[in-house]
Amino acid sequence: MKLTVGLSTCPNDTFIFDAMLHHKIDTAGLEFEYIMADVEELNRLAMKGEIDITKISFHAYAYIADKYKILDSGSALGRNNGPLLISELPYTPDHVPNLRKIAIPGKHTTANLLLHLAFPQLPELEEYLFSDIEQAILEGMVDAGLIIHETRFTYQTKGLKKIMDLGEFWEQTTDLPVPLGGIIINRGKDTDTQHLVQEILRKSVEFAFENPDEPYKFIKQYAQEMDEQVMYNHIKLYVNDFTISLGEQGRKSITSLLEKGYQIGMLPPITEPIFVD
Repeated sequence: MKLTVGLSTCPNDTFIFDAMLHHKIDTAGLEFEYIMADVEELNRLAMKGEIDITKISFHAYAYIADKYKILDSGSALGRNNGPLLISELPYTPDHVPNLRKIAIPGKHTTANLLLHLAFPQLPELEEYLFSDIEQAILEGMVDAGLIIHETRFTYQTKGLKKIMDLGEFWEQTTDLPVPLGGIIINRGKDTDTQHLVQEILRKSVEFAFENPDEPYKFIKQYAQEMDEQVMYNHIKLYVNDFTISLGEQGRKSITSLLEKGYQIGMLPPITEPIFVD
């Protein structure tokens, strides 16, 4: 059986998927054809139901919970790793509602949902590719920007300043890890296939942890930020025990995010089980 897999170019995704996609572990006869895309493009593909397994922002997942389930392995979820709201001028959180325009890395990103949870009133928002947000601020196209992925490690070198860490906001208000994105599988696949993919993905993550140099070529091939230290800082930040298994706390964090998004009117209600057991 051949299954399509969507992943982003981010080092955490290429790190965890390398062994699974390149037959470094036993895939039990399953073949995987992968698609590389920005996370917001992956969100759009999943919303169309055009992919079997994919990375997804947990924000976007709310709109397709009837079509996909969340796998226990592969998530980007943890502490001190949330999106940052940054600017060139020394703004504080009190300035945010009165800014002219904020750049966001996509309407359906979890970063955007966290921004709305933190600020009930916001100025105009404009979508950018995540890697273009720093430059948009520097060129004066926006007053502030919401950054994710590798740009967490580069914004200060460009003279930009942090307004607010939205991950800290989430952790302080919920006492839960920050749920950013996960790996989902189409509900149309039979239960045995769902469980098998979940097992293979877990083994792929474990293989990467045990052999951290193995995925290097795959990571380097697609990384937006080519500095090796930045790449591995990125992996260290987003790949952790929750990536191996969500566990009870990880599941609670995802469920809480979806519930809070519904409470502020951004997300639809979810009425069916969302996790592959």
